Parts: sequence; structure tokens; C-alpha cells
Amino acid sequence: MLRTWKLTLEVDPSSPVPLFVQLARAVIRDIERGRLSPGDALPGTRALAASLGIHRNTVDAAYRELVQQGWACAEPSRGTFISQALPVATPKGFGGSLRQRMPARPGFSLPREELSAEWVSPVPKGVLVFNDGAPDVRLAPAVALSRAFRRVLTGRARTALGVGDARGEPGLREALAGMLSRTRGLAAGADDVLVTRGSQMALFLVARALLRPGDVVAVEALGYRPAWDALRLAGARLVGLPVDAQGMRVDALQALMAKRPVRAVYVTPHHQYPTTVTLTAARRMELLRLATEARMAVVEDDYDHEFHYEGRPVLPLASSDRAGCVVYVGSLSKLIAPGLRLGYVVAPAPLVRALSALRTVVDRQGDAPLERALVELLEEGELQRHARRARREYHARRDVLAESLHEELGGSVDFEVPAGGLALWARVDEALDVSAWAERAASHGVHVTPGHAFALEGRGPAAFRLGFASLTPQELREGVRRLALARSRRR
Repeated sequence: MLRTWKLTLEVDPSSPVPLFVQLARAVIRDIERGRLSPGDALPGTRALAASLGIHRNTVDAAYRELVQQGWACAEPSRGTFISQALPVATPKGFGGSLRQRMPARPGFSLPREELSAEWVSPVPKGVLVFNDGAPDVRLAPAVALSRAFRRVLTGRARTALGVGDARGEPGLREALAGMLSRTRGLAAGADDVLVTRGSQMALFLVARALLRPGDVVAVEALGYRPAWDALRLAGARLVGLPVDAQGMRVDALQALMAKRPVRAVYVTPHHQYPTTVTLTAARRMELLRLATEARMAVVEDDYDHEFHYEGRPVLPLASSDRAGCVVYVGSLSKLIAPGLRLGYVVAPAPLVRALSALRTVVDRQGDAPLERALVELLEEGELQRHARRARREYHARRDVLAESLHEELGGSVDFEVPAGGLALWARVDEALDVSAWAERAASHGVHVTPGHAFALEGRGPAAFRLGFASLTPQELREGVRRLALARSRRR
């Protein structure tokens, strides 16, 4: 593989150390630090000599020394390779024993940040995962997307491969503004939209633009930890507000505002994360009133608006905002696939300009080929058709999960079937240890996330958030069966 790239090594012709020894030592150092791995091909003697400006015989002598000492092996008609025996037999001469690829600890101090490492922990293969509400990548419109990519990349005007707008592709911003205007009641134009690499980047940028160290931000006491991390990294002091069957307690926010200034509130009003409840109309009106009077920002995370199965969809807070207080964050990743990072912010144009200026510091622009491909899918109606297909499938999967939970765990969990979203909030009998149950479930090949992962403070509720969209009906039934097998005994 290395032969497809030029290998850069350093030698010093002015050094008293012979050049072939310097070259051999340079290769050994790169093996020790992991730059060269067992089985890697070394460059041909002629090519390496030309690149270093030395005689080919010098390179040949260095390679012979490496072979003699056990660092390399020569294969007739193929070339010279780093020895495959290195992990089990330490070679002699020129250097010490092999080390790890990188030092286990940095050679400098790191600031201590309380971030959510568990959110990026990998899950072993073969485990059925009830995730937090991710879509099924097997349903993604891969063929249509690949065709759109090909048209973008092979067309006469390949401007998508050049430097673009930090706010995102103009065509996509225009298309998103039109979609949000028609389906969610937002009076937004292209200049009010910033495209980001997923909603998490959107939240990070919004936090940086809005907040200064020490600002108080009210959040739902049960909520989305990565968003809290973004707010904390901007210096925010988070205060949790209770969540009940009607969503976030706005009266608790009002009481907090009477005690201290609140710079912003972060809320998931459509399908509250993680409980899935919807913020009632009365509380929505009161929240907007408080925000308008106090000039407080409302960061509305509408992470899975597309998926509503019963009744009339609830319009976002931003659709009723007349004072410019709501910063609306959404995502297309839930609709298509998590690996396609595409989110957006809708806000008054001055904030969008501030966000785009911040964005250039960490990410000069978005993924222009992807963004233009999505414009094509939107213009052709393919994304809209995919949304309808996915909505029907996820509706059916929600019902399968609810039915399986009633059959297998009816006496141990209680829940309301959500009218929308991609997950279900299952409350666990208080007599059961939910964390121990989750640990036992892992040994039975099923992964569930207990309530403490969603709590701002304290132990959190005895509950599971069970994402159903990414599992087939058969997988859902099997996952619930395994969860029932792992059910813990009474305390």
C-alpha cells in the first residue's frame, strides 16, 4: 500500500554517520513509532535513492542491513517489506524494542472537561441495539442518492468541488426554507438558514454565538446530553426544569427568571427528548411570552419532526415567534441516515451571519457535493417519497415494539404509545434496578439505555428510552424477548 505514496525519510549527508546507517535507523524509528507496520512495502531502491538524492547502492546497503537484523525481509521479484515477525520477535541492533503507535499519555496537561464519553462508546457487533432514536440506514435512498452524487460530480460545472459558502449551498438553503415554510409554518427565506454538518454542529455554533461564560441556560432536567455539553463548553451554567406529561414546566422557568437573569432556554417541544411528550399549546404560548418580555433566546431542537403518525402534527415554536426569539435547529440526518451529517439552523439573518463567521473557524464550508445532491433529491421529490415510505415503516415498527412490550414485559414496564418520533419511553417498575437490568441485558445480546443517561442531575428515573426505527419487526421482537430474559429480580 505504501508504494502508492512517496515515503519521506531524512538523512544528513554532512553527518559523520554513514548514509546507509542513517537510512536504516530512520526506517527503524518509523517502525518503532508505528509509522511503518509489519507487512508494509518499502519503496524500490531506485525510487528511494532518487527521492533522497543519494546513490542506489547506499539504499541497497541499508535494506540489506535491515534484513540482516530482522527488521525487514526481501522477497524475490516483489521487493523489500517490513518483517511480519516483529510483533513476536524483537530484532537486534540499531534500536530498542517496539513501542505503541502513540504514547499512552500526552506530554502536556489537558483542561478537565465534563463531557459525555459514553455517548461515543462502541457497541459490540451482533448486539441488538435499542438506540436513542436513530433511523434505519437500510432504508436510506442509497441508489437515488448515488445517482444524484454522480450527476453533481461528473457534470460540466464541477463548482461543488471548489470553495463554497460557509452558510451552505444556496440551492439547499432555498429548498430548506421552502420546505419549512410549507410544512412547518416558518416564515423563512434562504438568508435565514445556515446548513451544518448535523444538528450537533448547529447546537455547538449556536451556543458559541449566543453565550458568554457564566450565562444561565435553562434546560429540561431530562434531556439531550450532547446539547448540554455544547452549552457547557460555551461557559453556560445549566439549570434543569422539570418535565411532566405536558412537557417542560414553564412555570418553573418563570420562577427561575424571577431569581436570576436567564440568557436562553434549550427545549425539545415536539417530541420531548427522551420522554417523547409534546409541549402543550398553553405552555408554548407562555414560553414565547416570557422569551419576548425578557429578550431571552429559545433554542428549539426539532430533531425528528418528519415522523408523526397520529393526529395533526404540531407546528414548531418558531412558527408562532413574532419577536425573533426562537433559534430553530433541525436535521435531515434523522430522515436519511445518521452517517450523512446534515443539519440546519433557522434564525434571524444577523444571527445566521454570526454563525457562519464562527463556522469558518472550525469548518470552512459544508459538504457541497452532498448538499447539491440533496437539492436534486428535493427537486425530484425523491426525499419526500422516502419520508412517506419511512414514516409508514416506522409507524409499523412502533406498533410492533408496543405489542411486544405488552406481551413480554407488561408487568414490569409502563408506557404511552408516542404519536410520533422514533423512540418509546418505557417506565420501569420502581422495585426493579434499571441499571442492573441494562447490564444483564448486554450479556443477553441487547443494548438499552437507562434513564440516568438522560438526567442533568441525580440518579435519573427508572426508565429506558427504546429506539425502534433502526430495528426490523423481527429484531424488535427478539430484542424484547432478550430484554425479558435479562429482567432483574426485585430489590
